[in-house]
Amino acid sequence: MLCRCDGGPVTDVKEVPPKAAGPAGAARWASGTGLLLALVATVVWSGSFVSARALHHTVPPVQAAFWRWIVAVAAVAPLAARETWRQRALIRRHLGFVTLAALLGITVYNTLVNQAGMSTSAGQMGMIMAASPVVMAVYERLGGRRLGGRRIAGMAIACTGVLLLVGNGSLALHFAPGDLWMFAAMLSFASYSALLRRRPAEIGQLAFLLATFVLGALMLAPAFAVSVAVQGGFEPTAGTVGPLLYVGVLSSALAFFAWNRAVALIGATRTGIVYYLQPVCVAGLSFALLGESTGPVQILCLVLILGGVALGAGRVRERPAANVRT
Repeated sequence: MLCRCDGGPVTDVKEVPPKAAGPAGAARWASGTGLLLALVATVVWSGSFVSARALHHTVPPVQAAFWRWIVAVAAVAPLAARETWRQRALIRRHLGFVTLAALLGITVYNTLVNQAGMSTSAGQMGMIMAASPVVMAVYERLGGRRLGGRRIAGMAIACTGVLLLVGNGSLALHFAPGDLWMFAAMLSFASYSALLRRRPAEIGQLAFLLATFVLGALMLAPAFAVSVAVQGGFEPTAGTVGPLLYVGVLSSALAFFAWNRAVALIGATRTGIVYYLQPVCVAGLSFALLGESTGPVQILCLVLILGGVALGAGRVRERPAANVRT
């Protein structure tokens, strides 16, 4: 269970529901709040793929990723600096975990998304990312939870949809470079989401966010310097600064806060259920803002992916895993 901090003592999220609600009411509160936060993150993140695609002609991928996290640090620091300083000893104690989370969710994931945007459409990127809840379910199985036939079938259907999508309707697997970058980004994001369940409870959420943002930007700094030296910088215009502010403030500070809290409340697998909506949001935004169209093959793949992940990662009634040691 993650912790929250509102400027006073760190309080466990179990204490947040109304006192009169009782255990059942508290569970409903956690479920509803978690799903709402996951929805906020999903809708905001949908715009990230459109932004990555919009920047692909003007801002090199590594530079876009670096400036995104610089903006994110500037947005979060006024709210989180005090808590982060107070918990600096805890962060040092768990530095390995925090660094791994920053590497997967900050440094690698966003850079791969920007790289994918150089050679594939925003809609395609969103549909490949829709398979991430299945990977989250696999991680939870490795952590001791049973998958069952329903989830295994769902994973098979969703994976078929992804393979058809990147193969342009064929299972011959003629991958476009951007599809491969996006597939790697999906694996990185799913790994980050699964890792959140093991986050040290004593580290506050704002402190965790700021620490991962700072570490992620620091790990990107050498690649950023090389990119500037080799490719040159970019001209700061409304067309470049606007998308960077969007991904830095909304897609980073707001969406990561909402997603991390949702995972704390309802788990990575249930949070991932809401992520199924992302391809729909991305398709709508890319059509409205970029003029990208969706053909029959993409629609078929979208149906397979959404159906597979809904079947594979949906909430099911499970028997206690008596023979699984945790």
